[in-house]
Amino acid sequence: MKKNIHGFTLLEIMIAMAIIAISLTAVLRIQSQSLSLASDARFYTTAPLLAQSIMARIMTSDPEELRSDSGDFGEDFSDYTWRTSVEDLTLDGPQEFLDLIKRIDLSVKWNDSETFIYNITSYKYVPEKD
Repeated sequence: MKKNIHGFTLLEIMIAMAIIAISLTAVLRIQSQSLSLASDARFYTTAPLLAQSIMARIMTSDPEELRSDSGDFGEDFSDYTWRTSVEDLTLDGPQEFLDLIKRIDLSVKWNDSETFIYNITSYKYVPEKD
């Protein structure tokens, strides 16, 4: 007479545990990548808008006040900082005209990170003083 035993063998339980462990590892890796991509997306949508606001302020300011500077964006965007660099344009050509154009480099950083930096360059005509 054969007994009908209902249950799992040790091998079946070990295989099931291995499948669960592999599945959970994959799910956790996907979750981690999702969080990383979300922070990247946040930076790459916020930084251009913040850079545009600083660049608009520079372009509409008095040309005599044009200088290198740095700062932050206040309480609303406390993790972001900006830095501008203003230089004379250096190209081959008539220098008397090139002296009237300034190159403005602006960089926006998030959390003082070397990974999250957004750079933009613009040029501004600065007329001669009378």
